[in-house]
Amino acid sequence: MPHLFVSPRGARFMGRHFPCALGRGGLTDDKREGYGATPLGTHGLVGLLYRPDRIAQSALPDWARPIGAFDRWSDDPRDVEYNHYLPDGPRPGFSSEALRRADPLYDIILLTDWNWPFAEKGAGSAIFVHCWRKPRHPTEGCVAFARPDLLGIVTRLRHADRLVSSR
Repeated sequence: MPHLFVSPRGARFMGRHFPCALGRGGLTDDKREGYGATPLGTHGLVGLLYRPDRIAQSALPDWARPIGAFDRWSDDPRDVEYNHYLPDGPRPGFSSEALRRADPLYDIILLTDWNWPFAEKGAGSAIFVHCWRKPRHPTEGCVAFARPDLLGIVTRLRHADRLVSSR
C-alpha cells in the first residue's frame, strides 16, 4: 500500500522522495494543543478540501470538497465541536481557524484522523497536510509540501492510504 511516509528527512510516496515541513516542535508521541509538534504514528486521510477559486476541481480526485467562504476548523478544547469542520462559520464564544486564507497554505488540505472524530479535549486539532509557506518552514504541527508536490500526491492517493510519521 503506498502510504505517505514523513520524517525529518522528508517524505516518501509511491517510490518518490519529496521535501516536506513538519511542526516547529518536531515529532511527538505526546501531542497537545499549542505544542506545535507533528504527532507520530499512522493517521488516516479522511478528507480533501480545496480553494475552488485557486484550484480547478478537475485537477483533483472526485472526493475533494470545496472550501466555502466561511468554513472554519474548531481549535477550542471548550467547544463541543473541538477538532471538527465548521461549514457554517465560527461558533460564537469559541476560537476556530479559518480554512479560506489570504495566503496559499490551505489551497489544498488533506484532513487526517488525528484526534478525530471523537476528540479528546486538548489533545491537538487541525493536523492537516497542506501547502508550505516556503521550503521546510515549520508548521504548527501539520505536514506541508510544495504545492506541485502536494497536487501530485493527492491525485495518486487511494482510499486506504495513510500518513505515517516517524523519526
